[in-house]
This record gives sequence, structure tokens and C-alpha cells, in this order.
Amino acid sequence: MFDYNPSADLLRDRVILVTGAGTGIGRAVALAAAAHGATLVLLGRSQARLEETYDAIETAGHPQPALVPLNLETATVKDYEELAATLDREFGRLDGLLHNAGILGRLAPIDHYDPETWLKVCQVNLNAPFLLTRACLPLLRSPEQASVLFTSAEVGRQGRAYWGAYAASLAGVEGLVEVLADELENTAIRVNSIDPGPVRTGLREEAYPAEDPTHLALPESVVGPYLYLLGPDGHGVHGRKLHAQRQSGVPGSG
Repeated sequence: MFDYNPSADLLRDRVILVTGAGTGIGRAVALAAAAHGATLVLLGRSQARLEETYDAIETAGHPQPALVPLNLETATVKDYEELAATLDREFGRLDGLLHNAGILGRLAPIDHYDPETWLKVCQVNLNAPFLLTRACLPLLRSPEQASVLFTSAEVGRQGRAYWGAYAASLAGVEGLVEVLADELENTAIRVNSIDPGPVRTGLREEAYPAEDPTHLALPESVVGPYLYLLGPDGHGVHGRKLHAQRQSGVPGSG
């Protein structure tokens, strides 16, 4: 894992939206970004969990965040457009967008995979990031530079048996990253995906219930690459598929 020591004011005065901000990596990145000066827009399904993240940020004396309870499984195009309009009124721009929310669905062979679960997983993991990004692109064009970052996974880059809709939806995310990165090549918006690797999260526990979680990285230990890519130090890193727990010339890449 690479060693990155961001400056205390790395994200000062930046507005960053994080999906899945109530738990796991989303919460850890939100807390770390706030600690480095960002104003967070906390989006998630559970109001109670978002409020816990909100309270932790306020208690620490960081910039006051905004709460957006939203169920990505049922959210409509209008919901995303209204959210973008609200962000425009409140902030006038968006400096960072982290797509971190995701659901596993079930592990099963394709011939036993029920269509309802497949559609739900693809809606949350792929369709929702597309709709949210589409709605927020005008806001992301306002700052001098902005970052769109997608949390992915190894099975989204190389599919494996039984991972079904989770693997297929994240493969779609990787394709979306490629399309966006190519379209935004000559703009101030950079687009990347990051595989956090094995991390102690609820989704990981659901996928590997017999695994000893004490051997896994904590969410807080992988926030460095996220901060790097969301902040100005990541300028010039664009269209990359990165890894949080590997090290090479570019922090977080493998």
C-alpha cells in the first residue's frame, strides 16, 4: 500500500459528493475528505447512518456537510435532476463525485440467477452512477478542475463464475469510465476507477461469510488513494483503473 501524506488543506473549499457515505469505504472517505477541508454531500439509503457520518464530521469541527437520503434502487431521473438543481442552488458547483454505493445481490450460476435480483443490482451499481453523473456533469464543469471516481472491484475487470450481476454491473462501470474519460479527455474533469481490494466492509462479509475479517484492511487504511484522486495532487491521472492496495509509479495503481 502506497504512502501518501496529503496536506491538511488538500480539499479546502471543495464540494464533494459521496454515495454510500453511511458505512464502509464511503464513510471513511467522507470523514477523511472533511478532515482535509472539503464540504461533503453525503448520499445514502439510510438516514440514520448518514446522520452518524454527519455527526462525526460536525463533532470533529470540520465543514458542515449536507445530507441526501436517496434509495438508488428506486430513484428516478427526476430525482437526480432535482438533486443536481439543489446542489447548483446551494453550492454552484461540484468539485468531486465519488460513486461508492453498491450491492452484492447473490452469488449463483447464471442459470439459477433470478432476474429480479439481477435488475436490482444493475440498477444500483451501474444505472444509478450513470444517471447521477449525467445530472451532475454541468456542476462538475464549473470548477477549474474536478474529479469523478468510481469504486470498482477485481471481478469487474475480470469476471469470475457465480459473481453474476455484481461482476457484470461493475464491468459496465469500467466501460462507463472508459467512455466518460474519452469524452472528457480535453476538459478539466478527470475520470478514474479504483479497486480498493479486500476491505473489512459489510459487502465483503456478505460475499465471504466464513472469512476472518481481522486479516482484512480497514476502510480507513485505503482512503489515501481516494483523497489523491479526488484532490489536486491527482491532476493528470485520467482514464485509469487503479488499485488501492498496490503500489507503482502512480499512487494507488498496479
